[in-house]
Amino acid sequence: MSWKQIELTEAERRQLDEEGILILENFAQPETVEALRRRIAEVFAQQGEQAGAEFKQEPGTDRLANLVEQGEIFEWAIAEPKLLACVRQVLGAGFKLSSLNARSARPHSGWSQPLHCDTGALPDEGGNAVCNIIWMLDDFTPENGATRFVPKTHRAGKLPQDVLEDPAASHPDEKLVLGKAGTVAVMNAHLWHGGTANRTGAPRLALHSFYCRRDQPQQQYQKKLLSQQVQQRLSEDLRWLLALDDPLNDKLSAQFSGRSGFLK
Repeated sequence: MSWKQIELTEAERRQLDEEGILILENFAQPETVEALRRRIAEVFAQQGEQAGAEFKQEPGTDRLANLVEQGEIFEWAIAEPKLLACVRQVLGAGFKLSSLNARSARPHSGWSQPLHCDTGALPDEGGNAVCNIIWMLDDFTPENGATRFVPKTHRAGKLPQDVLEDPAASHPDEKLVLGKAGTVAVMNAHLWHGGTANRTGAPRLALHSFYCRRDQPQQQYQKKLLSQQVQQRLSEDLRWLLALDDPLNDKLSAQFSGRSGFLK
């Protein structure tokens, strides 16, 4: 890649390695948050009942998938240099975008996600396989569906559904990802985590940029989903990040894309 390489601080590297999550407060400027919110609202309105149909539906939640298709602001988001440095810390240099989704927890919803690891993946001899970045486009509060996580469980080597009697229940060690709109959370996605119920009267919106190692299938097969018009105008660096010219990705993602940590 020819993007500017940014180095994390020692404290940031240690936080990701040891705790499995790094919170970057006020990372996105208010005008960026508003631009993302506005474009996501437009796509929801355009797609209507088909919103998110490229992937899976979730109870109590409105979702969008395949967002790289939907404008240059999303191309910028998946390639933001500081965040890519975080992804490199988790996954090493050989990574790619797996999916780019918006997730809005509906108001007055009783739905909570079970604790899960993204795509049901565990670290293997190649190291960590998945990394998820949560862009808070609304404030994340204890009442409106903030993500919960169990610190250091990215090192557990076990999936929560194989250990816990009820992964949907509260965990004694869980914490909440809280922050103002514009905050970004970078998560080793082997960390046990899940969205909580939104008990307020307003939706709670986030953008999720999800990355995986290059020897893993993409959650959403970008080459299949992106229009030729979008693919043809992408830079060489973005084509690399999306694995558009990668025969191994074609083989893996054509067979195994679509995996979720909890959605059927």
